[in-house]
Amino acid sequence: MIPSVLPTYNRAPLTFVKGEGSWLIEDDGRRFLDLGAGIAVNALGHANPALVEALTEQAGKLWHTSNLYDIPQQQALADKLVDTTFADTVFFTNSGTESCELAVKMARKYFYEKDQPERIDIIAFEGAFHGRSHAAIAAAGSEKMTKGFGPLLPGFKHVAWGDHDGLHAAINETTAAILIEPVQGEGGIRPLPDQCLKGLRDLCDEHGILLILDEVQCGMGRTGKLFAHEWAGIEPDIMMVAKGIGGGFPLGAVLASEEAASGMTAGTHGSTYGGNPLACAVGAKVMDIVADPAFLQDVNRKAGQLRQGLEGLVSSHPEVFEAVRGQGLMLGLKCKAANTDVVAAGYEAQVTTVPAADNVVRLLPALNISDDDIKEALSRLDAAATQVEQAMQKA
Repeated sequence: MIPSVLPTYNRAPLTFVKGEGSWLIEDDGRRFLDLGAGIAVNALGHANPALVEALTEQAGKLWHTSNLYDIPQQQALADKLVDTTFADTVFFTNSGTESCELAVKMARKYFYEKDQPERIDIIAFEGAFHGRSHAAIAAAGSEKMTKGFGPLLPGFKHVAWGDHDGLHAAINETTAAILIEPVQGEGGIRPLPDQCLKGLRDLCDEHGILLILDEVQCGMGRTGKLFAHEWAGIEPDIMMVAKGIGGGFPLGAVLASEEAASGMTAGTHGSTYGGNPLACAVGAKVMDIVADPAFLQDVNRKAGQLRQGLEGLVSSHPEVFEAVRGQGLMLGLKCKAANTDVVAAGYEAQVTTVPAADNVVRLLPALNISDDDIKEALSRLDAAATQVEQAMQKA
């Protein structure tokens, strides 16, 4: 019989019932150090007091009215995002997948209104992950994402990661936009070099097309800047945001310049729940904390501490690990052993991590993880690696 919860996940046999900062408490009382943060969602840890207060205060006032009316909390969060980013305008969603849908629509509608309706093609990259809706899987293009769900939404071209010649060849008179993650998450923690992101911006300007950045996973302080593209000193035309922006509460957004958003007039898009008072009250508090330069400076300090420890881990376990990759507190351990074995051994050592493509284990801790918890995390990862080594020796 099919279970009551649709079995689309191979879930670990763990049932967490409580969270405290960077820790998760299992139903049986065991405490796990959380280096996954709900896949980069719990940017400020579990049950963060400031977020609990913001949510509780709003919950006692008003939960939902719909976008038929002005929502003060939505306006406040939009103003914070506009004031601190490239964007002139913001549309709020409930997830990264929804943000992808709007980003695609916005790019195509822009050219339609410019009397260039033939410009519908969006260039995306091998290894990408943009969500699981039809537009998002068409953008990713991999067999893993698309098999069995055809016919796929047309209008997407795919270029191999790092293939500059292929990228130039893919641009023609039907191209509307280039869509890319500044740091691939699901694809194996692959950062795009700053010079390449600058080159993409120049290429889009040269051909009069839009640059869409997917910062769903790498945004909101994850790389040590509020958004990852800031390291390259460029600005996108459209940007997808989600995960960390809600600190654990479902919230996403599409940020855009006034020009890129010019086709999105009344009636062209909507969301019943998007930008509801609860989500935006929490999101505004997340922004207050994460956008603080002192907070981001501390993220970079902790990232250096964690990365140094991980480099030592790779040196100590050369049969298990190959290298450390990533930026800020979005790090990956490239494995020689099966990454799933490393994740499973982590469960035994009571530390949670997240697998990714290219045989990588993702480390996405809360941005406010303590120095002591970083040391403990490294100790538990060391224990997990030792367990994997012992299993390899017995095999």
